[in-house]
Amino acid sequence: MPVRQIIEQGRVPVKIYTDEIDAGARRQLVNLSQLAIIHHHVAAMPDVHAGIGATVGAVIATRRAIIPAAVGVDIGCGMIAARTSLTADNLDERSLRRVFDQISRDVPVGREQHREARALGEAAQPLERRLAHILRQHPQLAKRFPRAQNWVCQMGTLGGGNHFIEVCLDEAGSVWVMLHSGSRGIGNAIGSYFIELARRDMARLDAHLPDRDLAYFEEGAGHFVDYVAAVDWAQTYAARNRQAMMDLVLASLRRHLPVFVVTDAAVNCHHNYVEREHHYGEDVWVTRKGAIRACEGDLGIIPGSMGAKSYIVRGKGAAESFDSCAHGAGRRMSRSAARKAFTRGDLVAQTAGVICRQDTHVIDEIPAAYKDIDEVMANQNDLVDVVHTLKQVLCVKG
Repeated sequence: MPVRQIIEQGRVPVKIYTDEIDAGARRQLVNLSQLAIIHHHVAAMPDVHAGIGATVGAVIATRRAIIPAAVGVDIGCGMIAARTSLTADNLDERSLRRVFDQISRDVPVGREQHREARALGEAAQPLERRLAHILRQHPQLAKRFPRAQNWVCQMGTLGGGNHFIEVCLDEAGSVWVMLHSGSRGIGNAIGSYFIELARRDMARLDAHLPDRDLAYFEEGAGHFVDYVAAVDWAQTYAARNRQAMMDLVLASLRRHLPVFVVTDAAVNCHHNYVEREHHYGEDVWVTRKGAIRACEGDLGIIPGSMGAKSYIVRGKGAAESFDSCAHGAGRRMSRSAARKAFTRGDLVAQTAGVICRQDTHVIDEIPAAYKDIDEVMANQNDLVDVVHTLKQVLCVKG
């Protein structure tokens, strides 16, 4: 479907690809549209919901400036998926439970990490040199790391929240591995540090912003170049973190399932990031906060909740979305509201047929806390074509 709503209360319009939007998200989008740095319009994807400062599901094109809080603190968070030569006939509950246990042993989740950089190898060297340069420019940033090499030991780890690892079946019965994670503790440290710097810079300039979390760095200002270097580092790290986990997960499958190969190159895409692009006649910085790039021919991943379908898609290159689409189902209710509204029994019922955690600690990830992924997909059929439809049979949560 095309744009469903247009809000014209700011300097530029806000174009929204859904009728379902909460008041908080609507207010945040209007705030964004009032900034002088916004280029042409603000786009909001079908999974839009309120975030911190900038709305999750927003695509924000800015002229000669970047808003660090719009990029967020899980810099480079995104998805990776790979199809294997295995089929549904190669899976049974016993082997899948062994795979679940193996992945749980091999891939640290939550605050856990590897004892050594066993998932990183030679890839650490260029990353280490680039990070050292950034930290020399910002010694206060270095103090945010509990241990200097945490980022090395966190390569190949999942983290918490809505991050997950799944084994899925597509419409033809082929087995896929799919996972969701980002730049871990170091991305959080980089993001929060530069968000604070931007707030201080705006306060020093006596800038009047509709929300302090919309503070930005302008090109030519003191911290702009350093932020671009740091965010690029974190985005690179996030992509390599996902690839390291994919290698570990595939190794786990090989221990308990028949011999297989990966039949397609992995799709590895960010959905919290910023990059330089050309839109509506200008070179601008495009921040996708909970959105993926969907240029014509781009492959992307749009996951549902832990009990719903997910999609491998191909972008159509829709100009009004800034060549973007939704990054997932999007939350319908907050984590605290979900914990109050649902019981463990609800979780068990809604994840029937999936080997996964079903304890009270993951009730906030219950499928009913998320929007209907099929409705999200229907609202963006102008933005992407569906290539594969996936349904999970195993899910490891962060």
